[in-house]
Amino acid sequence: MRSPSYSVLRTRAPRFLAVLAMAAGALAAVPPAQADTAAPTPAAKPYMGWTSWSMQSSKYPGLNPDGDYSYLTEANVLKQTDALAAKLKKYGYEYVNIDAGWWRDKAWTPHFDRYARQQADPVRFPRGMKAVADHIHAKGLKAGIYLPVGLEKEAYDRGAAPIWNAPGCTTADLVYADLRTTNGWDSAYKLDFAKPCAQKYIDSQAQLFADWGYDFLKLDGVGPGSFKSGENYDNVADVAAWQQAIAATGRPIHLEISWSLDYGHVADWKKYSNGWRIDTDVECYCNTLVSWENSVDDRFDDAPAWARHAGPGGWNDLDSLNVGNGAMDGLTKAERQTYATLWAISKSPLYTGDDLTRLDSYGLSLLTNTEVIAVDQSDAPPAVPVTPSDRQQVWAAKNPDGTFTVALFNLADAPAAVTADFSTLGFTGKAAARDLWNHENLGTYRDRITQALPAHGSRLFKVTPRGQAVTWSGVEAEDPANTHAGNASVADCSACSGGKKVGNLYQGGRLTFNDVVVAKDGTYQIKVSYISGDARSALVSANGNGSTSHKFPSTGDWSTVNTVHVPVSLKAGANTLTFDSGSGYAPDIDRIDVPKSS
Repeated sequence: MRSPSYSVLRTRAPRFLAVLAMAAGALAAVPPAQADTAAPTPAAKPYMGWTSWSMQSSKYPGLNPDGDYSYLTEANVLKQTDALAAKLKKYGYEYVNIDAGWWRDKAWTPHFDRYARQQADPVRFPRGMKAVADHIHAKGLKAGIYLPVGLEKEAYDRGAAPIWNAPGCTTADLVYADLRTTNGWDSAYKLDFAKPCAQKYIDSQAQLFADWGYDFLKLDGVGPGSFKSGENYDNVADVAAWQQAIAATGRPIHLEISWSLDYGHVADWKKYSNGWRIDTDVECYCNTLVSWENSVDDRFDDAPAWARHAGPGGWNDLDSLNVGNGAMDGLTKAERQTYATLWAISKSPLYTGDDLTRLDSYGLSLLTNTEVIAVDQSDAPPAVPVTPSDRQQVWAAKNPDGTFTVALFNLADAPAAVTADFSTLGFTGKAAARDLWNHENLGTYRDRITQALPAHGSRLFKVTPRGQAVTWSGVEAEDPANTHAGNASVADCSACSGGKKVGNLYQGGRLTFNDVVVAKDGTYQIKVSYISGDARSALVSANGNGSTSHKFPSTGDWSTVNTVHVPVSLKAGANTLTFDSGSGYAPDIDRIDVPKSS
């Protein structure tokens, strides 16, 4: 990146990446435009569209021939707008989102109007941002724009710049006297909302975007998150101010906040915005748009905790979906389908950063599969892992009509079989299955579906139950018949079914359920209710036999209970079942539920 103020080393254990992100804003005052009179409420469903960031940040040959991020120009945005309208609009893609840099020249020097608001670079966008929005609207699409959170340092202008429609306010009246910095790059001064002028500044920016006709704002570098914490980087007040300012314009503008936001503030993100990035950038900042190992695969660990918070008005944003350009994407065909499958079942916004003028036939088929899009846009909740064991995973969601959306994933680097056991969905016996990617009814299965998948491969089904509901036998972790070893101990837990849990399962801590009774020999899918503020593994064994390590996804915090299923071989009669932390840290256990039959 040309400007170190927009560089950041984003750490992703166990590997580190130097990645970049930037900022943006708005142009000089123009006569007010009328708000759309019949515009729907933003974010009733996950939004769909295109974003400029993936291509403008890539090192792929030819994308940025005039220097880093030079792809972002009016001509290129309009070219992608026309392609979106021609190829994807009829499938629900409607937003054209202009990302960081629209107010900066190729040397990354910014432009501002006299009121400290970002102004379009005349080389990148010679007709200005309103003309671009007008072109997008003429195609029946919606226009999106970008800003960093805070007052950009270059806009401060020694504190002397006046604020539009705020007599007596200058930039000195917006920020703290010590000019403390904020956002993910420390590229801006933190706004002090104890001063009324700070809200007036946000109001002026929001009104400018409304006047230009923009329908979407990405507010970036927001904390807590963006790999920053502490008081300076708490931008909850900024997001609230933006929500207030947007409402005052009378124009329905979708407010999306970014990036890798702090789960501890999920209530704030839901209250004040329409969508929130749950993870770091999906782009690899390399010679392709993305790579599997960069962070596409990380979403499998990070998405589950957020799933219960998504719904009409606000969605979990997994970042751009770059599956349409083949070699430029940097993924195998199997990885491209898996990427799209996870985004759809997670009900993430579906916005691609691909070159829409160069979509290959396979990529176009992924982006326009109506049955998969319907999963993303449906009224069902996001899917969650039901059997997240090792690298073979099954995710599922129950649909309002009683069917299930079921995804099978092989996240291993070699082919492997993956099985969806119907008992993990709550029923046994027969079920009809439809392959959503291939639009094919597969007939009837009994008790389970098993598929051989390639490395990083997936399948996506609609499963219609024809069997009987599972009956369960539950045992609380704190039951006096159970035994503990090491540091394991009973603790209070208001969210737990019995008001208690067993925790402190670390460095040899063990919990053993001593009276797990089943009617016959077999492999049983044991439902485990647990709490874990981060993803943790436990060694699970029965009757003193060999143990298997199972990874339990984060529940987001230490006060939320989630469930997953783990397969265990049991004998007829009484069994012992042990959860062992080994040398690491295991989740806290609330209870187990054992199906009456295998």
